[in-house]
Amino acid sequence: MLYQFHRSNWLDFKSLILMMLTTLATMSGIAQERQNNSSVKGFVEGMATILGSDVNPQWGYLGEVKNRIDWEWNPHRKLSFKLGLRNNWSFGGIMSDYYPYLTDLQSRDDGLMDLTFSVAKSTGYHLYANFDRALMNYSSGKCEFTLGRQRINWGINMVWTPNDLFNSFNYLDFDYAERPGSDAVRFQYYTGPASSFDVAAKLDHKKQLTAAALYRFNRWDWDFQLLSGVMLKDLVVGGGWSGQINGAGFNGEGSYFRSYENFADSTGQIVFTMALNYTFGFELFFQAGGLFNSKGITGPAGWGNLFIRELDISAKNFTKARYAVFGQMGYPITPLLKGECSVMYNPTDFSAVLAPSLELSATQALDLLLTAQFFSGGKGTEYGDYGIYWFLRLKYSF
Repeated sequence: MLYQFHRSNWLDFKSLILMMLTTLATMSGIAQERQNNSSVKGFVEGMATILGSDVNPQWGYLGEVKNRIDWEWNPHRKLSFKLGLRNNWSFGGIMSDYYPYLTDLQSRDDGLMDLTFSVAKSTGYHLYANFDRALMNYSSGKCEFTLGRQRINWGINMVWTPNDLFNSFNYLDFDYAERPGSDAVRFQYYTGPASSFDVAAKLDHKKQLTAAALYRFNRWDWDFQLLSGVMLKDLVVGGGWSGQINGAGFNGEGSYFRSYENFADSTGQIVFTMALNYTFGFELFFQAGGLFNSKGITGPAGWGNLFIRELDISAKNFTKARYAVFGQMGYPITPLLKGECSVMYNPTDFSAVLAPSLELSATQALDLLLTAQFFSGGKGTEYGDYGIYWFLRLKYSF
């Protein structure tokens, strides 16, 4: 049976109702925004993906229609509630011919609360909804308290963030700018204009704990941070910095992980990254960085037959390799047209991914993106088994 609507699972039916109600709330919420202290924003987009690979002689196609709705209600000046809903319809031959397990990956929710709902699916399409924000925030004076599914971003680097214990992300997943959230509790105390103390704890779908404290401060016009805590089965200490040297941005961060169950028998793992960025006088932007992973391998570092955008990334395993290198250049060709090109390179198995892009901002609300990801390398290398992806995206924000 090609079409499956899971009537036996009330969560699937509930998700369909939620999608419909939230869409209606969007239309009414925009009109009533000023009257009820609430706001609604989001976007609707369509994206086409074309894949060419040596593994399959047929070109693969994936179509995606996405809708995001962010709703915020402020019943009091110190109290707010936020919901973020993603609706996604995926369809095409990539799901059946290349990655038949993509539906299962899309339905996975790693949070304590399962807020990802599969509405309808077959071998060639999947309609699902995901709440990646569902939180209450209370702020008073120098203190701020947040409870629920939220984004906790402790990272500094733009590509690899080993300080980001709660919400690590896959840089190659360019179409999820908001990034996933964690089911967490968080307390922040602002000790000064550029300093704060941050404590957070989360549980995942296996009820495993990640909890840590972070202290941020500023010295000599540089920002620094120090952290300590536990991530799943590891004790963690780390820190980072961000500043400028002769007009060039220079930042870095690192974390040391060591199993608390086998503390005496383990050697621990260091993940460390640094990056440099500079904007030239003629508006050419450049950045370069590197990553060191003490437990990484120096041979072929392939992930296996996985959909590259759905890789399970954490602060410990941005790559399986010992070393990684990144470079990017960007230039505003016109005020409305921006060009970029980035590359990620594994210097030990000699594989790489090249990602050029052109983005046209037709209006403040409408933009068109054309980008690609060219993977190259030998069999079993980190970037050697994925082929070539072309992406065309039209996005309208409201």
